[in-house]
Amino acid sequence: MPEDDNFTVFYYIIYMDTKELYREILNEHNINPTHKEQMDSPTFCLEGVNPSCGDQITLQMKLDENNVITDASFTGSGCAISQASVDMMADLVIGKTKEEALELADIFDRMIKSEVTEEDLERLDEAAALQDISHMPARVKCAMLGWRTMKEMLGVKA
Repeated sequence: MPEDDNFTVFYYIIYMDTKELYREILNEHNINPTHKEQMDSPTFCLEGVNPSCGDQITLQMKLDENNVITDASFTGSGCAISQASVDMMADLVIGKTKEEALELADIFDRMIKSEVTEEDLERLDEAAALQDISHMPARVKCAMLGWRTMKEMLGVKA
């Protein structure tokens, strides 16, 4: 990296700071997941498995009479990416309607396929930290596990 090119230096600093922030978000959701617990009396419960690596989750959600997700949790085991991704997803969908949650799942899927707009990325909040997973084909199924399970749970063929 040439030291006399201020733009390159600035870009490198911003790029590296962003990458570090994304790593911290991923680590926080993996090490201290907010929603990793057994739920009492869920409205929906579905097991999701990634057969290529053995990641396994049981996703649970409560929906009210207006199809608003009032709670979401998961149990299971897997890599840091699968566990962090499902925890971020739960954060994001609580308080959303079933339709809004499915729309967010669609945005996440498009993000992984590198077909998402900046506006859509903003809607994903911390889950956008997984955007670079699209460059790691072996990890895509890990990141998608919770989202795919939610789509199946809510009646969409994933």
